[in-house]
Amino acid sequence: MNREVKSVPSISVAYAHTGNSTKANELGMRPMQERAFDKRGEQYLLIKSPPASGKSRALMFVALDKLRNQGLKQAIVVVPEKSIGSSFNDEPLTKYGFWADWTVAPRWNLCNAPGADGGKVNALGAFLASSDKVLVCTHATFRFAVDKFGVEAFDNCLIAVDEFHHVSVHPDNKLGLHLGQFIGRDRVHIVAMTGSYFRGDADAVLSPEDEAKFDTVTYTYYEQLNGYEYLKELDIGYYFYSGSYADDILVVLDPAEKTIIHIPNVNSRESTKDKVREVEHIIEELGEWQGADPVTGFQLVKTTDGRVLKIADLVDDDPAKRDRVSAALKDPAQKNNRDHVDIIIALGMAKEGFDWIWCEHALTVGYRSSLTEIVQIIGRATRDAPGKTRTRFTNLIAEPDASEQAVTEAVNDTLKAIAASLLMEQVLAPRFSFTPKNAGSGPVEGFDYGEKGYDPEQCNVGFDRQNGKFQIEIKGLVEPKSKEAARICNEDLNEVIASFVQDKNTIERGLFDRELVPEELTQLRMGKIIKDKYPDLDAEDQEAVRQHAVAALNLTQKAKEIALSSTDTATAGNTAFIQGVRQFAMDVRELDIDMIDRINPFGEAYSILAKTMSEESLKQVAAIITARRVNLSLEDARELAKRALAFKQERGRLPSITSADAWEKRMAEGVAFLARKTKEAAQQ
Repeated sequence: MNREVKSVPSISVAYAHTGNSTKANELGMRPMQERAFDKRGEQYLLIKSPPASGKSRALMFVALDKLRNQGLKQAIVVVPEKSIGSSFNDEPLTKYGFWADWTVAPRWNLCNAPGADGGKVNALGAFLASSDKVLVCTHATFRFAVDKFGVEAFDNCLIAVDEFHHVSVHPDNKLGLHLGQFIGRDRVHIVAMTGSYFRGDADAVLSPEDEAKFDTVTYTYYEQLNGYEYLKELDIGYYFYSGSYADDILVVLDPAEKTIIHIPNVNSRESTKDKVREVEHIIEELGEWQGADPVTGFQLVKTTDGRVLKIADLVDDDPAKRDRVSAALKDPAQKNNRDHVDIIIALGMAKEGFDWIWCEHALTVGYRSSLTEIVQIIGRATRDAPGKTRTRFTNLIAEPDASEQAVTEAVNDTLKAIAASLLMEQVLAPRFSFTPKNAGSGPVEGFDYGEKGYDPEQCNVGFDRQNGKFQIEIKGLVEPKSKEAARICNEDLNEVIASFVQDKNTIERGLFDRELVPEELTQLRMGKIIKDKYPDLDAEDQEAVRQHAVAALNLTQKAKEIALSSTDTATAGNTAFIQGVRQFAMDVRELDIDMIDRINPFGEAYSILAKTMSEESLKQVAAIITARRVNLSLEDARELAKRALAFKQERGRLPSITSADAWEKRMAEGVAFLARKTKEAAQQ
């Protein structure tokens, strides 16, 4: 059955493919690894870097230095699951210029050891008593070992935690609890590594006081993708389907592309509850089954044009079949063979740490509840490989249907998809560095200010192409005072934005409230999120973080809008977004924080949503959200009253409830609401 492959409305980001991120220095280190090695002397080091950027090898360099030159006794590498342990197999680093090789004795790679965790815990105890240097184990084995031997048994060791976003401050998270104990005792070194530091839930990864002890190495998606040799474009799209996804999957699946398909969890709304039949249906749609390869276990399927596709089925529960397929996918001899496999179908596998450089399309059915999981899945498709110039992530989501009982869940998934797309736009863009525009402002070394150079009379936008960083002057911007606030503005804006766009009330108001005053989102909602996230910052620093986060989110949206309307990004390399930022700044002449607060960051998301959903479904989403909209809360009224006080200090009068300015009117409504509530309370 032939189907037309549809174009999915998507975020499309183009890069310059300079080759910088894949070039090694004289010690065999790529740029991210060199950046981490420069901080090898730190006791607590956090490496935030995308999938495929070389975090495993960065750890090897740092660990070897700590063992040889910093007096540490042993290094323990902790990974979330056994399959990721292979990332820390022996590496002949001296071959590329380093002064030592990375070796793990077979008995100390507990990810390869048979048996249950009990025996592995005893093995870890034996390792601690030995003179050997390196051990690799799972998070579970490590947790049990700490329970059994106590934190003091690990004194003078390096503990390296891979996929650090599995840690959380939640009291039920044992790994987070143990790490807090290690930091409290202060007798170990910790290297934490993650490709996506924001979790999908509401819990922080570390407590603020523990996080402040870590020195951070940040390597962005932009730096990595811009520095690739081959890959120059990434598309991220959401496709809403009706009926069964199995009937629509071939609409967005191109059999000519190397693809990983993640089918939905059997308990999810999108699942037909028969995962084996779903795989069979996909195979039937692709062509005529020719049997299974006896060596690899791959399913062989002949397409209508005569090609034979090799399909790896990781969904089948038969251990013998799945283990054979999994082993064939990991075969190191086939790593650089593009023709080894064509399509991988998985359910819970082939995500975190899975390395298939040829993947051109990550196709995921059903919205994933965790933004971290989405980033991990996108990471499967963003490896650099010869001849691979474009790659994409597509998420198939069930369109809300008024007749469905699960319509509220469908609406929720829709809102979360918007949140993910907004966040990924931010993650994939260059980093922003904001500075106040004042009389003493001047050009910063390393930044290009465009053809006319730096203009002392205007707000300027500079771009550092080498490090993928914007320097933007904004009038009236509050600067962070404390070291922690400055760190948040420099390193953690994406985590702040993640919290903002995951807030359901924020997305609902931003998308469907036509009477919304943008400042209500950018000042009230963002302000509340920052207060909750960073309660130890004083009010001025909280306001500085809020302004930086809103500016980053809004500038990304405006720049993308301008770039898409004026430039063909596919032919313009990575310049379209940069020119979009510059053009926006030039159009308004003076960038000020009031103007940035007045942009609704969800406006563009609404237009994408409108393109991908039917009008009826869009109305259904709006109706459900409107039906549960709440009036002004006491908390929001208090915040509006504070903003009104600041307004009075600036302008010498209180906001007017009859003002033509919607934000001034909203502040006045907040003051009136609070006055009424206060009066009612006094009369009771």
